[in-house]
Amino acid sequence: MKDILTLRLYSRVARLGSFSAAAREFALAQSQVSRMVAELEASLGAKLLHRTTRAVVPTEAGSEFLVRIEPILAALEDAENSVRDSGELRGLLRVGMPTTMGLRMVMPRLAPFTQRHPHLNIELVLDDKWQDMVREAVDVGIRVGPLPDAAGVARLITTIQRVVVAAPSYLDRAGAPATPADLTRHSIVGGPATTRAASWYFERAGEKVNVDLHPQLTTNTLSGAVACAVGGMGITSTTIWACRQELDSGALLRVLPDWNTVDLPVNVYFPQGRSTRQVARAFADFITTELRAAS
Repeated sequence: MKDILTLRLYSRVARLGSFSAAAREFALAQSQVSRMVAELEASLGAKLLHRTTRAVVPTEAGSEFLVRIEPILAALEDAENSVRDSGELRGLLRVGMPTTMGLRMVMPRLAPFTQRHPHLNIELVLDDKWQDMVREAVDVGIRVGPLPDAAGVARLITTIQRVVVAAPSYLDRAGAPATPADLTRHSIVGGPATTRAASWYFERAGEKVNVDLHPQLTTNTLSGAVACAVGGMGITSTTIWACRQELDSGALLRVLPDWNTVDLPVNVYFPQGRSTRQVARAFADFITTELRAAS
């Protein structure tokens, strides 16, 4: 059991980048955690962590070791959860999702799940770029948009509407486009919610239009694109979930509201080899119910 604890400690130190943070999770002294990880390195004959005054980062060998041991630790946690009569889940659950969706749609709805499982540690990995869920040890992800790979198992939650928006100050200054083609004469804010890099798709009464655009400003986060639009920097394409608050408050207005854009699928996604985790299935069932109710 000491060996299992050591592996769990190493996993948390590597993921958190901190001996002190891992020590707090396990209610241990930092010196004890440091000693146990050092003993693990000595027994393996390999340096697993680069230690500096500012950060703790896995070495190449440490990263490979981490990827190999985490599925084993997850399987042990599942075995323990399977024999508990209470149905309460324990251990660690890592969930990956886009940043803005996490902040606006998922986090505000998590309280009932955490209250139901008070001894389950949940780590949210927020990133608007496509995550390598296997190497990040993500148990379940929420994916927005088409799935580019088929290595894992996906379950459709819902679809979300894409909208084109701008601030009143921008529209007062530049005028509102009357047709999709008019967008080529406007300042465009590009972000991860654009359809295909710089091409936006519209449809109305059977008419289909693709507009190739050249954004004046681009950002790698959805929240960044919305913030730029609110600031009057131009027109952006985003999801209704990402800008509902701004639309309700009047900080943003719909542009070309008579034209439809492509709805985006929202999937819960189990990376290859991690789809059988009990905690992942429980979270997926919970968040599917919550997000469908919000659609």
